[in-house]
Amino acid sequence: MLIKSATFVKSAPDLRSCPTGPLPEYAFIGRSNVGKSSLINMLTANKGLAMTSAKPGKTVLINFFLINEAWHLVDLPGYGYARLGQQQRELLTRRIRSYIDQREQLTNLFVLLDCRLEPQKIDLEFIEWLGEIGVPFSLVFTKADKISKGALKEHVETYKNRLLEQWESLPPIFLTSSETGQGRDEILNYIDQINRNLG
Repeated sequence: MLIKSATFVKSAPDLRSCPTGPLPEYAFIGRSNVGKSSLINMLTANKGLAMTSAKPGKTVLINFFLINEAWHLVDLPGYGYARLGQQQRELLTRRIRSYIDQREQLTNLFVLLDCRLEPQKIDLEFIEWLGEIGVPFSLVFTKADKISKGALKEHVETYKNRLLEQWESLPPIFLTSSETGQGRDEILNYIDQINRNLG
């Protein structure tokens, strides 16, 4: 898939404020500082599209971007950012969960995981919740350029084995690097394939 256009649509504080219309939505989520904004900018080949920050917890609204006039890319707030106050953390959790659980246009959720880390409890619990509510999702390992190919393979296998303790089959898995562009074609082609099937 070629990205011919990528434009910011709006930032929504809640489900009611999300754009209307039938366009399919592909949302991206992960723990704070997992490299979500960098990945979105890499996928769209637009370095300034999603706001990146060295300070985690920057995205607090649901941000919508229109891609090729055909589908929405959705940048969801990160979860698990400890430095936010409890009240704001609970607000973000409600915002994220209501969108994921109730948004009819949500077509696929990409869950971002830092490939350098062992399986984190907060990620595993989130993935388990997605299974419970039946939302289609994929796993995206970020920062693949930060470790050796051998370590990357080992970490991903560890994650797969951990998930297979709970799951009968695994969701699609993508290995990415915002620095090198690794995984870009695979993710965009996956989205394109889903869109064609929807049509």
